[in-house]
Amino acid sequence: MKKELKNQIIESISAQLSEYPDFYITDISGLNASQTTKLRRECFNQGVKLCVVKNTLFNHVISASENEEIRSLSAALVGNTAIMYTTVPAAPGKLIKKLLKEGLPKPEVKGAYVQGCAYLGADKLDQLAAIKTKEELIGDIIGLLQSPVRNVVSALQNAAEGKAEDEKIFVAAPAEPVAEA
Repeated sequence: MKKELKNQIIESISAQLSEYPDFYITDISGLNASQTTKLRRECFNQGVKLCVVKNTLFNHVISASENEEIRSLSAALVGNTAIMYTTVPAAPGKLIKKLLKEGLPKPEVKGAYVQGCAYLGADKLDQLAAIKTKEELIGDIIGLLQSPVRNVVSALQNAAEGKAEDEKIFVAAPAEPVAEA
């Protein structure tokens, strides 16, 4: 491969890494044509971009990175490598789990860079699939903050309704004449 072509590929990979904040390093070797087609279709439907890369070229890109977490992923660049680029951190993890349940032998996670953290090894798949997006976390925090307020408002409403019902009973009961002795 000519040096000019290698430089173009390295620039393309660098552009992908700046466009997509999260990526998974996977092994998809051994898949036949129909399995590969199914994987690519599922990736497309989930908004995940799948690219097969040469380890040496991808290693040039991550070695040049100033981010220590990204540089630690060079250990995952062994054997055949495909990169799954994403803007939704858990999407590739959930997709891989789904495909493995459906009987597809691969992809296998070798490493990932998600939300500023590096993950190495296939044993991290469950953690990766469970990662929440920033928006989901904000929603959870807002829900937790609103919960005590809802409880107070509900208690006040119940107390007000209970007091009003007590007043209705008191007002509705006819006054009995008091017998004088």
